[in-house]
Amino acid sequence: MVMDSLTLDVKSARLTDEQFFELCIANRDLRFERSADGELIIMAPTGWGTGNKNAEISGQLWAWNRQIGLGKVFDSSTGFRLPHGTDRSPDASWVSKGRLEALNADPAMFLPVAPDFVVELRSQSDTLQPLQTKMQEYIENGVRLGWLIDPKNQRVAIYRPGQAVEILESPVSLSGEEVLPGFCLDLNLLWA
Repeated sequence: MVMDSLTLDVKSARLTDEQFFELCIANRDLRFERSADGELIIMAPTGWGTGNKNAEISGQLWAWNRQIGLGKVFDSSTGFRLPHGTDRSPDASWVSKGRLEALNADPAMFLPVAPDFVVELRSQSDTLQPLQTKMQEYIENGVRLGWLIDPKNQRVAIYRPGQAVEILESPVSLSGEEVLPGFCLDLNLLWA
């Protein structure tokens, strides 16, 4: 059995933001996230199939953003410090230019904001429930649109603030709606 992540309860040793950042920097080969109550989540690297699908999603998002120039695209190695204290790294994300400029954030540190848009891609070893919880957490912290893509079942869950989760079965594309105007993710290569 392959584990998708390992959660360590380090609440009693409560890492400061600086200590957590230093832990991440000192262990660049590992991917860490931290829950609001101090649990440290260590995620295994993905297999090449999931890595390729992640690159496809990020590539399509980057190409759209390159043309329209409304913000910045981030890959799965980017850390975000969400408003309620969680540190997360979505598989792909986007933040509008205006919100980034208002932050005046140090580019060497985690971004202290929830992205406008996030994607989580379910790998073959991921269980669904933790990903669903993470998506809900994104929405509760200010993400305006989120996609949980499950290639194995060819299913997409769309998360929006104040709305029920919308489930799509085998869609061929996804619209960025008003959050990503004109963006359409082609899912055909993800389902192949």
